[in-house]
Amino acid sequence: MTPMPYRRLGSSGLQVSALSLGSWVTYHTQVDTKAAQEMLAAAMDAGVNFFDNAEVYALGKSEQVMGDAIKALKWPRLDYVVSTKFFWGLQREGNTANKKDTLNRKYLMQAIDGSLRRMGLDFIDLVYCHRSDPNTPIEETVWAMSDMITRGKALYWGTSEWSAEEIRTAWDIAEKHHLHKPVMEQPQYNLFHRQRVEQEYAPLYDSIGLGLTTWSRSPAACSLASTRAACRPAAVARCRT
Repeated sequence: MTPMPYRRLGSSGLQVSALSLGSWVTYHTQVDTKAAQEMLAAAMDAGVNFFDNAEVYALGKSEQVMGDAIKALKWPRLDYVVSTKFFWGLQREGNTANKKDTLNRKYLMQAIDGSLRRMGLDFIDLVYCHRSDPNTPIEETVWAMSDMITRGKALYWGTSEWSAEEIRTAWDIAEKHHLHKPVMEQPQYNLFHRQRVEQEYAPLYDSIGLGLTTWSRSPAACSLASTRAACRPAAVARCRT
């Protein structure tokens, strides 16, 4: 079997496997902790070190299942990279002020604590803003994400399904205030969704060293062997081997 390649995530020094194992639509809803443990172990045996999740997946239960499975596997913390994402929130009904569809500071500071608790971790390697928030100043979001890293709750932060203009604005704010900059973006990328990755983001690969962790709605992306490319060829110059 061909060894798993590893790539530097964007301009960072972090090495992630070229394929990752994601938990969307599977963990908790279709996959319990025991099955998740088997999947994670098989992926690790194949060289995968990157495992993707999100606060909203199964309304937090996906993080719980993955965290319990990883704990049972007793892996050294340096052996794996875990990601999660924030925006949608866990409470979708009733009084949802500051609880859903937001990237304001109050929500983000409590969201990271909740994910850490559910996953049973001291820190999360990669945290994403799962969508952009037109109702919160980007500067407020950048400060909050940077503070997560400064406080040791996360190591790197990035975005998911943001426009190139929004990513560049966030990066420039972080640069201006000497904050932790966004390192990666997680966009949809497949045969029917190519424009954003191949054209819109293209200037950012070299100008700010943007890395990608792409996802797809293809059937393969929702299978038990769900994978995501750690970096597309278009960004290879910034995702070093």
